[in-house]
Amino acid sequence: MAKSGAAAVAAAVEDAELRRELRRLVRAIAEDNEVPVATRGGRRRGRGGGVAGDSEAFPVPDLVGAHEGSRGRRVGQTYDRPFIEEWLNSGNRICPQSQQVLANTILTPNLVIRSMISEWCTDHGLIPPQLKIEEDGLLRTKNERSSFNDLLNVISLPSSSVFEQKKAVRELRLLTKLSRSFRTIVVENPSSFCQLLSILSSPNLHRDREVEEDMVTTILNLSIDDDNKKIVGENPRVIPLLIEALQFGTMEARGNSAAALFTLSALDSNKLRIGEMGVMKPLVDLLENGNPNAKKDAASAIFNLCMAHENRVRAVKGGAIGASLKSIEDQSLVDESLAILALLSNDQDAVEEISERRGVSCLLRMIRQNSCPHNKENAVVVLFAICMYDRTKLTEIGEEERLNGTVSWMVRHGTSRGRRKASGILERLKRISTHSMHHSC
Repeated sequence: MAKSGAAAVAAAVEDAELRRELRRLVRAIAEDNEVPVATRGGRRRGRGGGVAGDSEAFPVPDLVGAHEGSRGRRVGQTYDRPFIEEWLNSGNRICPQSQQVLANTILTPNLVIRSMISEWCTDHGLIPPQLKIEEDGLLRTKNERSSFNDLLNVISLPSSSVFEQKKAVRELRLLTKLSRSFRTIVVENPSSFCQLLSILSSPNLHRDREVEEDMVTTILNLSIDDDNKKIVGENPRVIPLLIEALQFGTMEARGNSAAALFTLSALDSNKLRIGEMGVMKPLVDLLENGNPNAKKDAASAIFNLCMAHENRVRAVKGGAIGASLKSIEDQSLVDESLAILALLSNDQDAVEEISERRGVSCLLRMIRQNSCPHNKENAVVVLFAICMYDRTKLTEIGEEERLNGTVSWMVRHGTSRGRRKASGILERLKRISTHSMHHSC
């Protein structure tokens, strides 16, 4: 019993020591980054001037930062969320540490310190304290919702200056990127999204490319959440805005517009709506002329939209075949372009255009030289479709097979689908050869 009691005391002492070490590390981290930490414990002043907990308090890793100043910049102070929420809900509108007036009451999670606390706990055999999560799984507060509405009011009120409106749109762009809470508020009150779009009617901002870029990026951020896709996609102003940004916006706006179309097209109803509004040509133009990131976003959007059969004809007419073949030749977006060609290969016009653009030699080279099994599969899928629609190309494929055995290699080493398509090509080559022999006899 004595030994057992001594062991328990020793364990308690070790646990207390580990907790003290954790508190010391957190404070050191905060001081090194000039970010004082406050806990829910006592209110004595810490070394850095921040509000520190008493010696028995254990820091909870739900740490958040506030915003201050006329431009809404981050304060750079970190607090335990329950403590700072209590402070704000009591009507305080100044930072407890810096005494600066807060421009709003938006709280941003301090993920760096939270991660370091969790890592320290794991390394020392402790279970990291769990965050207090609301029933809907989100760390939302009345303050966040109020701040969101305040920004929307600034955007939509005629009395707001151009500077104030642009500043509010930029703030929403950042907040919808950082916080899921702000993205879900749109679902709570769909009319708030219409209020956000009202800035497009402002005469002073209608052609402002900076505002357009911020609006497009905000739409992208909002469309990330599945619950928002229907609301955003069905708004009559959204798709025209994205198409205009694709055509005339900054390169970042064009890329983010393509990314937004990609995320929105996850819904089948949105695929058709977007395709009907003439988006393919601007997307193809971006695929051909954008920067690397924008090209990738354009290719992803084209592929997703073409999952709907009705959009495949539109993509072919919009120039997707030529742009995809060019990307493959340039070795810029091989994976995405082969996937687009494979998806479009059940359209006869698409197959004919691939043949006319000498796509067969390009596809055979992909099978020989590309190391990705999925790319080889897509290439042979397109070749099989060409053999079905254009028998004249069998001669070229047969010569390749005689010299390099490319199709036979796919039969032996390709993916399951690739082997089936390659076998089909060889079967057709065999029929042509047999027919030629009989004809000669």
